[in-house]
This record gives sequence, structure tokens and C-alpha cells, in this order.
Amino acid sequence: MFNLRNSCIAVFGALGLTALPSMAVAAEANLQPNDFVGISFWLISMALVAATVFFFIERDRVQAKWKTSLTVSGLVTLVAAVHYFYMRDVWISTGETPTVYRYIDWLITVPLLMVEFFLILAAITKVPTGVFWRLLIGTTLMLVFGYLGEAGYINVTAGFIIGTFFWLVVLYEIFLGEASRISSADASPAVQSAFKLMRNIVTFGWAIYPIGYYLGYMGSGVDSGTLNIVYNLADVLNKIAFGLIIWHVAVTESDA
Repeated sequence: MFNLRNSCIAVFGALGLTALPSMAVAAEANLQPNDFVGISFWLISMALVAATVFFFIERDRVQAKWKTSLTVSGLVTLVAAVHYFYMRDVWISTGETPTVYRYIDWLITVPLLMVEFFLILAAITKVPTGVFWRLLIGTTLMLVFGYLGEAGYINVTAGFIIGTFFWLVVLYEIFLGEASRISSADASPAVQSAFKLMRNIVTFGWAIYPIGYYLGYMGSGVDSGTLNIVYNLADVLNKIAFGLIIWHVAVTESDA
């Protein structure tokens, strides 16, 4: 009970601080009932808050070796929730796409998501540190070059190609590389199932972002409102659902 109470206090305290800028903006601009982009920001931000509380509370339910994985899942949704509060306010007050905030969010949360592959394998067997660094560095460079292209610091096409290359590097590691081989050889059926679901999210869920990049900056174009709604909904899959997969395998393995 003590751990549960402390977890709740810590989570709600951190999230309470993030509400301060939102309260200030709320005095200047209100969410309109026909602003579906703004509504999507509100919905996802609240879903991320709920997921954060859930993951931190559930830490006390699993064995010690799985606690780090659930902690990272909670950190991912916590960081995302903070940024969604800011992105929501930017959109409501200006009507502009909060590109900088979104990439800051991704630069923190997406590498953490990739580290989860390493953590769930490390919970059941010894994993070389090279797996950790390949996943972390590949994901970070994917995002860095995506941002440089989208923000105009380098050629848009070059940013897309280089960012996509590092995404393929990550996919190789989790489908054909050392991480995949360890999962197939040493992981339990529950861990293997989670590993496969997680890498499917990285494949199909993450594909939304380069597709949006291409349509928004290189193709025929797509309006920013639609793009923001798609990105927001994608984060439900890529952050919350991703964390729930890890929670399920942690609970399954702990109960077993």
C-alpha cells in the first residue's frame, strides 16, 4: 500500500506541474466543439495520463526483473503526456502544428520504446550490450534526420531518405539481427509473442510517420489538421498499446 500511495503521489505531482502552462493558455483560448484536432490532443493527453498511472501502479504487481520495463513504459507515457499538454495549447492558441514539441517528445520516448526490446530480453537471459546501443543509436539518428529535414535544416528528401535508412536498421535488428535471434532461442512463449507484437508496431505503427512526412513535405500535400489527428491516434498504438504489451508479458511471466 505504501508503494502504491507513493507511486500515485509522484505521478499526479509530476502531471500537476504540467497543467500550469495549460491553465495560463486556457485563459486566452478555449477549445471549440468543432476543433477536432484540438479535441484529439485533449483525448490523447488524458489517455497518456491514465496509462502513466496504470503502469506505475502495476509495478508492484510484477517480479523485480520486470519492474524496469514497466517503469520505462510509464516514463514514455508521462513524457508524452507532458508534451501533449504543450502541443494541445500551441494548436488551440495558434492553429499551428507543434513540430518542435512533437520531435522533442519523440527524441525522448521513441528511443525508450526501442530499449524495451532489450529490457524484456534482459529479464529472461543475458543480452549483449551491442543490442542496446544499436537500437538506441539507430532510433535516435532516425529522428534527428527526420527533424532536420522537416524543419528545413537539410534537404527534405535527404532527411527522409537518411531517417528511413536508420528505421530500416532498427527493423533489421529486431527481425533478423541479434535481438531477434535471442528472442527465438532463449525467450519463453509469452516473451516471444510480446516481442513479435512489439516489432509489428514498430513496422506498421511507425510507418505512419514517414508516410505523413512524405505526404506533407514531398508528395501532393496533406492539410496539417488531418496530419496531426493521424499522428495523435498513432501515439495511442505506438506508446500506450506498446506499453500494454509489455505489461501483459510482465504479469504473465510473474504469475507463472
